[in-house]
Amino acid sequence: MALNKAALAAVKAITKLKSGNIQDSYKQQRIAEDATSKLTVASPRCRIDDTFAKAKDGYEIPLKVFTPLDIDFSLKSGLHVSEDHKGTILYFHGGGWANGDVDFYTDSCMRTALKLERRVISVDYRRSPESKFPQAPEDCYEVARQLFAGMLIPDVDPEHIVLMGDSAGGDLTAVVSLMARDRQEFTPRTQVLLYPLTYNDHSLDTIFPSVIENGEDYLLTREDIEGYINLYLNGPEDYQNPYFAPLLAPSLANQPRTLVISAEYCPLRDEGETFAARIEADGGEAACYRMLDGVHGYFLYPSILSLVRDTYRIIQHFLDDEPLPEEEPPRWLELLGTD
Repeated sequence: MALNKAALAAVKAITKLKSGNIQDSYKQQRIAEDATSKLTVASPRCRIDDTFAKAKDGYEIPLKVFTPLDIDFSLKSGLHVSEDHKGTILYFHGGGWANGDVDFYTDSCMRTALKLERRVISVDYRRSPESKFPQAPEDCYEVARQLFAGMLIPDVDPEHIVLMGDSAGGDLTAVVSLMARDRQEFTPRTQVLLYPLTYNDHSLDTIFPSVIENGEDYLLTREDIEGYINLYLNGPEDYQNPYFAPLLAPSLANQPRTLVISAEYCPLRDEGETFAARIEADGGEAACYRMLDGVHGYFLYPSILSLVRDTYRIIQHFLDDEPLPEEEPPRWLELLGTD
């Protein structure tokens, strides 16, 4: 399936206007994101609280908590507001480990809390290049450890905690699950990865065709990916670390029940789909859907778009362990089932 001509032309034009050097432009992108975050309108159906988790070095990792609310009003009893959620999502935002933050993701996390009927905790991990690898995954791991231990929010049920992230946040989600298996301090049950980075090679010699096929014209370019990685890693030795590129792990056994959602025109499409296949091949439970006509980052678009609505439907059915009804015409490809 192809993007319609008008949409394709617009995406290509926007991509051409972008600076080709992430190491020069990431600061400008932060400024733009800060300005955009100030335009977010809070929903009365979602309470937003700020808190923090203390890292082992004493740094206070900022967290933003989005709690969906049930609002009931009657003339007899007046207004009654109560929390209404099925569990907790620990969310790691995208942005190439250098961009994005909890403020920029406020609208997306608020929407996720309401549509998935779950409390969302968004993690403002330390970003590159100010804080290089492995600071971001260590921050995310420590927040997860404290959440599972009941140290952050006392009423959290560990059986109903979902790890979730998009793009670089999808990478961090997979990495936290690997760390949890290796360190044996807690056991995540479920993870959701949206168009994640999972591999270490995005050169012209990469083994994944989508990096080449989608690496120039669809907003996130192959050169962007390499630029973000250069900002994130300390040196060549980090490229071989599974806590950077989880596909390099010798085994992906004993991982959470996993949902991977890829985008048809995303350069990271193939490595995300391969990660889901590896989870299944190593004995785990995995589902994988490719969103047709999707480009990298689409999950942040307005929820009126069918692509975003469909993604929430897929996640909702996965989290609730319910079969997903077939669509005509199909708007996604189911690459792995959960049976």
